Amino acid sequence: MSAKGGGTALTRRNYRLSSDTDKPTATGIVNEKLLSDYLHHVFPSTKQGPALASLRKPLGFPDLGTHLEKLLSEGEPTEESQDMATEGRLGPQPVVLDHTSGFEGLLFVDDDLLGVIGHSNFSSIRATTCVYKGKWAYEVLISSQGLMQIGWCTLNCRFNQEEGVGDTPDSYAYDGNRVRKWNVTTTNYGKSWAAGDIVSCLIDLDEGTITFCLNGQSLGTAFTNIKMGPGVAYFPAISLSFKESVAFNFGSRPLRYPVEGYLTLQNPPMADLMKAHKLLGYIKNVLSTCLDTQDERLLDRDCAVWRLHGDPTVLITLAHIFNYFAPLMCKVYLVEDVLMNFLLGILEGGGSVDEHPLIQQLLDLFWLLMEDYEVNECLKQLMMSLLRAYRFSPIIPDLGFQIHYLRLTTAILHHEKSRKYLLNNVLFDVLRSVVFFYIKTPLRVKEAGLEELIPTTWWPTHFDKEGKDEWEPKDESSDERLRRRAYERGCQRLKKRIEVVEDLQVQILRLLLNNKDKTVGEASRYIFLNKFRKFLQENASNRGHPTALCPPEYMVCFLHRLITAVRTCWDDGNRKSPVSIGSEDSYIPPQLFYNGKVDYFDLQRLGGLLSHLKKTLKDDLAGKANIIIDPAEIQATSMDDLDEDEESGAAPRPFGAVAMGGALARPSWLSSPTLGRANRFLSTAAVSLMNPRRPLTQPEKVKVRTLAVEQRTEEDIEGSHGTDGLLLGRPLEEPDQQFSDKSLLEIMDGIVMMYNLSVHQQLGKMVVVSDDVHEYAVALKDTEEKIARCPARRPDILDELQKSHKVFAEKLNHLSRRLAWINATIYSKEKMLDVYWLLCVCIRTIEHADNTGSLFAFAPEFYLNVAMNAYSALKNYFSPANSMEELPGYEDTLTHLAAILAKHFADPRIVGTDIKDSLMQALASYVCYPQSLKAVERIPEEQRVAMMRNLLAPYEQRPWAQTNWILVRLWRGCGFGYRYTRLPHLLKTKPEDANLPSLQKDLSIASFQKPCPSLLLQRHMAELLSTDKDMAASFLNSVLNQLNWAFSEFIGMIQEIQQAAERPERNFVDTRQLKVCATCFDLSVSLLRVLEMTVTLVPEIFLDWSRPSAELLLRRLAQLLNQVLNRVTAEKNLFDRVVNLRLPGLESVDHYPILVAVTGILVRILVDGEKQGVSRAASVLLSDPCFQLHSIQHLLGETGESTISSAAIGSATARPVVTSLGSSVTPPVLSAGNTERKHFSLQAYTDYISEEEKQKVELMLAFLTEESKQAAASTAPTSEEDLCPICYAHSISAIFKPCSHKSCKACINQHLMNNKDCFFCKATITGVEDYSKPASC
Repeated sequence: MSAKGGGTALTRRNYRLSSDTDKPTATGIVNEKLLSDYLHHVFPSTKQGPALASLRKPLGFPDLGTHLEKLLSEGEPTEESQDMATEGRLGPQPVVLDHTSGFEGLLFVDDDLLGVIGHSNFSSIRATTCVYKGKWAYEVLISSQGLMQIGWCTLNCRFNQEEGVGDTPDSYAYDGNRVRKWNVTTTNYGKSWAAGDIVSCLIDLDEGTITFCLNGQSLGTAFTNIKMGPGVAYFPAISLSFKESVAFNFGSRPLRYPVEGYLTLQNPPMADLMKAHKLLGYIKNVLSTCLDTQDERLLDRDCAVWRLHGDPTVLITLAHIFNYFAPLMCKVYLVEDVLMNFLLGILEGGGSVDEHPLIQQLLDLFWLLMEDYEVNECLKQLMMSLLRAYRFSPIIPDLGFQIHYLRLTTAILHHEKSRKYLLNNVLFDVLRSVVFFYIKTPLRVKEAGLEELIPTTWWPTHFDKEGKDEWEPKDESSDERLRRRAYERGCQRLKKRIEVVEDLQVQILRLLLNNKDKTVGEASRYIFLNKFRKFLQENASNRGHPTALCPPEYMVCFLHRLITAVRTCWDDGNRKSPVSIGSEDSYIPPQLFYNGKVDYFDLQRLGGLLSHLKKTLKDDLAGKANIIIDPAEIQATSMDDLDEDEESGAAPRPFGAVAMGGALARPSWLSSPTLGRANRFLSTAAVSLMNPRRPLTQPEKVKVRTLAVEQRTEEDIEGSHGTDGLLLGRPLEEPDQQFSDKSLLEIMDGIVMMYNLSVHQQLGKMVVVSDDVHEYAVALKDTEEKIARCPARRPDILDELQKSHKVFAEKLNHLSRRLAWINATIYSKEKMLDVYWLLCVCIRTIEHADNTGSLFAFAPEFYLNVAMNAYSALKNYFSPANSMEELPGYEDTLTHLAAILAKHFADPRIVGTDIKDSLMQALASYVCYPQSLKAVERIPEEQRVAMMRNLLAPYEQRPWAQTNWILVRLWRGCGFGYRYTRLPHLLKTKPEDANLPSLQKDLSIASFQKPCPSLLLQRHMAELLSTDKDMAASFLNSVLNQLNWAFSEFIGMIQEIQQAAERPERNFVDTRQLKVCATCFDLSVSLLRVLEMTVTLVPEIFLDWSRPSAELLLRRLAQLLNQVLNRVTAEKNLFDRVVNLRLPGLESVDHYPILVAVTGILVRILVDGEKQGVSRAASVLLSDPCFQLHSIQHLLGETGESTISSAAIGSATARPVVTSLGSSVTPPVLSAGNTERKHFSLQAYTDYISEEEKQKVELMLAFLTEESKQAAASTAPTSEEDLCPICYAHSISAIFKPCSHKSCKACINQHLMNNKDCFFCKATITGVEDYSKPASC
C-alpha cells in the first residue's frame, strides 16, 4: 500500500508523514494483508456477516475514504420519515423564543434565544413554533424559584403586565412557586419547584390533555378537554416576574427527561446523530485494537491503556475518522449526547481521575487531528453541557450525579492545553464557572433522600421565659439524648458525602491555580487571576443592577473552595521557601493599595477617591514609599478630563475599559451561558518609582504604566525579585516580609472583596432556616403544654390542638433535615474556620496599613467592612452549632479587632460617612457582649482613654446616637432599675429585625443581651470629665441639647397621633411616623441614662459650683427633668392616652423606662450626694417654675385622685387609629379595677427595682416634701419688675456689658453658649457681671 495515496485522501491537515511516501508497501511496518484486516476490523460493514469475512475485498488507505462514506450513508433517515415527524407542527426550525412579536413587557433574552430573564412586573413570551396535532414536549430549566407561570397558549391570547400564561381562556400554566395550575381560575397542583429543577411540559392534542413533570416525575394530568380543532394551535409560553429566569430546551439539546411517545418541538439531528455514533464506534475499535507486526495479527486490548505513540497506521486511520467526526463535534446536541456520555463512561469505573489517562490521550488526539476552531468549539460546548448537567441534576443521597460531572470536568482540566484554552476563552467569558463550585440546597428533603440518610430528627425542647434556647446536657432525658445523638450521626454521614463533592471542587481550583504549567504560554494561575479580577469587577461595578450579578449563594460556595485551594497552594510554596510567611499569618501588604498594580475599580478608599488621594498625598507617597506621581497621569484620571476626551473625539479605549452603556449586562449564570460582557471603566493612575537601592546617587525613575487586567503578565505580578511586582513601593514602616507566591496575594485580596460583595449577606439569609426551627419548636412545646392542660370535657379543642401538633412536628422533621444540609454546606466547623481566617487576614492587613500613617487612606473600605461583618457572622450565624471560643487564638483576635474599632471609629483619615457609621455600630455591638467587652478592656490604656475621649466629644456635627448607645451599654447594669434585658411589657414580643442591614441587625440582637457594664471604662470616663472641665461642659451641654430636642420631638409626634385618634373619620397613621416617634422616645431614655451615669461618676460637674459651668448645667438638668416628669406623670395626660392605644411600632413607649431613668438621676443628686450638693440640687430643683411635687409622688403611686378620669377614657377610646398598612387599632376601655393602667408605681416592679432603691425613692419624696414646705414658707413675693424678662421664673441676677441689659444668670449663660449678641439690642456682649437690686431708700 502506498502511504502517498493515503496522504492524498486526507483533506484536512498535513500530518507530516511525507517521509514515508516512497515506501512501496503500507508503511514499511504493516503489510497490506494485516492493514486490510485491521481496517475491516475497525470499520466493519453492517451488511457483512462473519461467514462473508473471507470473501471481502482487500481494504487500504486509498479506498478508505470511499468505504467510510458508504458505511456512514447506510441507514440514513429518508426525507419522508422526516416529513412524517413534522406533521402536527407549524413554524421554523430551530425553535427559539419569539423576540420580535411574541412577547409582552420587558425581558432579557439570551443570544441563543432560549434563555429569558424578566425585567418588569409580569412579562410574557412565547416560542416561534406551535403544534396542533400529536404529542409534544419541551423542557424548562428553572434558574430561580420565584413567581412564574409556564405552559401553553394560543395565538389569540393577549397578555399584559398583570395577566400572563394561564390567566386567559386559551392558555394553561403550572406555577411551582405557589404550587398551582392556572386556566383563568386556579387550583392546587403539583409540587414546589426550586432553582436547578427541570419542568417538562407535555401536551397531548390527540386526547386533549396537558401534563407537567418535575425532574422527570409526573405531577399528574393538569388539564383535560382543552380546546382543539381547526385554527387552534398551541405555543410554548411563559410569564415571569422581575428578575426571574429560565432556559428553554425545545430539542436543541437532548431532553434530560424524555417521555415515551412525546416528540420534541425541534427535530433532533438524526442523520448526524447516527453518523456520530458510528464514528465513535470506529474510534473505540481503534482504541481497543493492537497491531502485532511481528506475528502479523490483531490483538484486543483494554481501551483504558491506549496511548498515542505516533504509530503512522493508527494515526492515518484516526485521521480518516476525524475527517468526518470533527465537524460533528461542533454541534451542541452531538457533543452532549455522544461525546459527553462517552467520556463519562470512561470514568464510570470509579477511582481517582489520575487513574483514567485515556481522557488525556483523547484530548491530545483532538488537538492533533482537529482544526483549532473545531477543538475550541467542541471544548466550549462540552463544558457548557457539563455545567448545565451539573447545575440541573437532582440531589440524591450520595450526590452521585454531581460527583460524576465534576470528575469529568476535573479530567478535562487536567489537560494543560485544554485548560488554558478554557481559562482564556470559556470559563469566565462564555459561561459562569462559579456554578461548578456550588452545592444547591434541596427544597424537598424526601426526594433528596435525606429521610434515609437522617432517619431520626431532633430540635431543641428547653426554652426560657423569653423563648430563648437554654439547652443543657443535664436537662436532657435519655430519649432526647438518644434522638440527638442519632441526629448528629446522620448529619455526620451527610457531611462526609458533601465533602466528597467539595474535594473535587477544590481539585478543579487547584488545577486552575497551577503556576508551573509553562510549556505553552503563561501559567494557568495568571490567566485565572486576570479572569477572576474581571469577574470581581463585573460584580462590583453592577451592584445597582441585581440581574447582572452572580447569585450570592454561588459566591458563598466559591469563596470557601477558593480559600481552601489558595491556602493549600500557599502552604505548598511555604514548604519550598521556609523563610516566607505561612497562610495562617498571611495579610495583604499596604503597597498593593497605591502602587497601581491591582485595580480596585470604582470601590471607595478610606480617604476618598483615588484621584484625590494621589493629588493630596503625593508628597507622602514620595517620602514613605518612593513613589512619584506623574501630574499628567493624575490629571488624566479625573472624570472631567475623561468627559472632555469623549466630547473632543478622543481615541476609543481598549476593550475592558469601556463604560457601561444604557443596556444592562446580561447575566450568563441565569440561563444559557452564551453572553457578552459590558464592563465599567477601569482607571488607576500610572506611577513613577524611585529605586531605593541607590541612596548615594540620583534616584533612577522607572515609569510604570498600569496595565488593563487582561494585559498583565507573570512578570507584572511576580516581578523578578522580592520587592517588585505586586510588592513595588514598600513603605518604610512595612517590614520586608517574604511571600513565596505574590500572585496569591491578589487572589486573597479578591476573596476579601467577594465576601464584602455578597457572601456576608447570604450567610445572614440562610440563618432563617435555623430561626424557623426555633420558632416551630417553641410552638410545638407550647402546643404540648396546652394539650396537657386541655380539660377532658373539650374534645373539640383537644382535636384541634392535636392537629396543630402534627403539623408542627411534620414541619420540624422537614426543617431539621434541611438544616442539617445547610449546616454541612454553609455553617460547618470548616466553613467557620474559613471566615475566621478571613477575619484574621483583614485585621493584619488593617494593622499593617495603619502603620503607614497617612498612606492608610489608600486602603479600600471593604477591608474594614469585612473585618466587622466576619466577626458578626462568627458570633451570630455559626452558633450554637459551633462556638467562637473554640477558634484558635480567639481572645487575641478579639483584642486586635477591639483595638481597630476603638482607634478608627473617630480616625480623621477615614472620610466616608457610611464606613464611619458602620465602625460606630460595630463598636456599639462589641461592648454589648462580655467576651468582646473584655477584649476592649484588654487593649492598651492609652487607646482606651483615647476611645473614651472620642466618645465624649460634643454631640453636635456628628452622628451622636450610636455614641450615646455605646455609653449607655457601658453603664447598663449599674443604673437605677437598669438591670433588665428586655422591658417588662415586651417580654412576650419578638424584635422585628429581619430586614435590617447586617450591622444594624447585630446591634438589634445585642440590645437584648444581659447587662455587662465596664467599670474600667467608666473610670476612664470619670477621670476625663473630672480633669478636663471644658470638655465636660461641652459634652454635657450637647447631651442636654439633644435630650431637649429628642423629647420635644417625641411630644410633638404623640400629639399628632392623639389628634388622629380623636377625629371622627377613619384615620391613617404612617408607620414611618410611628417608628420615628419610638426612636425619639428611645433616644430620650438613653440620653437620660448617660446623664445618670455622669451624675453618678462625676457629681461635681453639677454640684461643685466652683466649676465655671456647674450651676448652669444643674439648672438645665433640673429644667429638663421637671419637663419630662410633668409630661409623663400629669393626670389625664397625653402620654397615658397614646401608650394605651398600643399601636404597632410604639411597643417600646411606656412609663417604666423613662421614669426610672429620671428617678435614677434624682436619687443620685438628692439622696446619695454630699450634704452641700444635695442642698444645692434641691434648691435648684424647687426653684424651677415647672417643679410639681405630685410628679414625684406619682413614682410611688401616691396620688389622691384617679390618674385617668372617665372623660379621659372616653376621649382615648373615641375613634380607632389605622396604621398605614390598614390595621385598625381600637384603644381598650379601662375598667375600674384595672389599676395597672391607671396608676404607675415603682413598687409594682419587684423584679426590676430592688428594696434599697425603693427606700431611696421614699427618702427622696420625704425630703422634697419637707423642702418644698420650707421653701413655700420662706419665699417672699417678688414684684414683676424684678423678674427676668426672658423666663419670668427667676429674679434678675446678671447685667450685660457694655449695653447694661439684665436677665437671670441661667438665661444669659445658656444664651451665650450659642450666641454672643444681646437679647434686646443685638450688641456684642463683652462681659457679664453679677447684679443685685439696690436697697430701697
